[in-house]
Amino acid sequence: MPYGDGMSARTTRSEERRAEIVRAALEVIAERGYRGASLAAVAERVGLTQQGLLHHFPTKDALLVTVLKERDQWDAMPHNQWRIDLLCSLVEYNAMRPGIIQTFSALLGESVTEGHPARSYFTDRYRQVRADITAALRTEYGDRLPNGLTPERTAPLLVAVMDGLQYQWLLDPESVDMPGAFRDFLRLLGENVD
Repeated sequence: MPYGDGMSARTTRSEERRAEIVRAALEVIAERGYRGASLAAVAERVGLTQQGLLHHFPTKDALLVTVLKERDQWDAMPHNQWRIDLLCSLVEYNAMRPGIIQTFSALLGESVTEGHPARSYFTDRYRQVRADITAALRTEYGDRLPNGLTPERTAPLLVAVMDGLQYQWLLDPESVDMPGAFRDFLRLLGENVD
């Protein structure tokens, strides 16, 4: 076997193991929250020692950042391609993956505390999401929505509704129709949704 083939196989195995660790970390964080999740619990779930896990992720914070970035890859939408109708699709998609939404929500809730390792991640993420939604609203409506609000004033409301609905749905999925309630909110903005 040529030297390069062995390196390629080891790299692939290492990448597969890292992906397995990230999936396990998502599960553990969803169950216990970030503060309650331990590297030992994640390692146990993937059949590694804690030392073996540290070979792939040197700190719990490094693992958390990877988990958050991985989650964002599933929802990736180029910054200049947001559209209001796609937000409905995103809400419907989220309703099909409660574990991911639970992890995101748990981390978001914990990140508001001083010194939390995900605080700057979520601060930057929300800043970017508000900017993207503002741009999408401006493209759709111009400087004023049918209800009279500006895109800048509407974007934080839209994000708040999306995230607030996620929390309500996670707590009581039988009573909260997350996609339906989001479409209702868009109707309040003057959007024609079916």
